Amino acid sequence: MKVVFHEDFYTVYTGDPAAAAGRMEAIVNTIEPHVEFVLAEPALRQHIAAIHSEMHIQQVENQGLFEIAALAAGGAIQAARIGLTEPCFGLIRPPGHHASATSAWGFCYFNNMAVALEALRRDQKIESACVLDIDLHFGDGNVNILRRRNWVSVSNVEVNNRDQYLQEVKETMKNCRADLIGISAGFDYHIDDWGRLLHTEDYEEIGHQVRSAADRNGGGSFAILEGGYNHEVLGGNVLALIQGMAGG
Repeated sequence: MKVVFHEDFYTVYTGDPAAAAGRMEAIVNTIEPHVEFVLAEPALRQHIAAIHSEMHIQQVENQGLFEIAALAAGGAIQAARIGLTEPCFGLIRPPGHHASATSAWGFCYFNNMAVALEALRRDQKIESACVLDIDLHFGDGNVNILRRRNWVSVSNVEVNNRDQYLQEVKETMKNCRADLIGISAGFDYHIDDWGRLLHTEDYEEIGHQVRSAADRNGGGSFAILEGGYNHEVLGGNVLALIQGMAGG
């Protein structure tokens, strides 16, 4: 399975947990024997401006974070494009699901998912999309931006019971009818991370449910990295999701 990545994502660009040293290395070291890496390229300014206001873009520039945030957004676009024909994972950072059109918080700057889906929609590659957000924290940016677009559905999984969580994923995918399914893939619900709920094998099941829905729809699927902060288990969780998506 292809994984979109760039060594610049190793850079510690801020002091927040998403930018922590060793986080990306922990993932790469685990998944490297199992995947094919594709070099990420930055999003064009016009792709970002299709989602975010000029004032917001300038604020990110003023923080000295435009280049790394644009690279993450570009990696998301590539993952979505590859995902049209085969499942793909975007190993990118900064994350994006807390970024709205004119503001951002929660370690995010540009909304990578929204930038990717809008780019494909404008290129007439897709007519509809589903977003499954599995991060511990509600993806308010995804909702604020994408639910204004009647061709996208957004689902945040918010339960405190492991079995109910997986059942909600299953039901969401059962009801999904779209050309492309995108996963905002946060791994902080893991039993050894902040959420203390899911097990590593659960991410494989989530990947399997998404792939099955995409196959049923005759469409594609991709995932992009959001949260997940325990470096000891993060790589294994990412690999589990990748294997679930790849296995069908």
